[in-house]
Amino acid sequence: MSKKSNFKVTAKECHGNHDKMIRKFIKKTKRSMIIEELRDRKEYTKPSVAKREKSARARRRKAREDQKQQRAKERRNRTNN
Repeated sequence: MSKKSNFKVTAKECHGNHDKMIRKFIKKTKRSMIIEELRDRKEYTKPSVAKREKSARARRRKAREDQKQQRAKERRNRTNN
């Protein structure tokens, strides 16, 4: 069930910039949702609560996508006028 996650950030990739290497590593871990999974497993959540949170996340994601589409539509209309 657990997925293996190995992240490498080389100095060559970031031209030796240590700050950039750290930021790149953090982005890679965020993308794979490792930190979120760790926080979720830290304490037990009841299935009903987990289900409620999952649906709330889905609603927020859907609302965000709708907002993006609306803004893009407005931008297209603004350029045509």
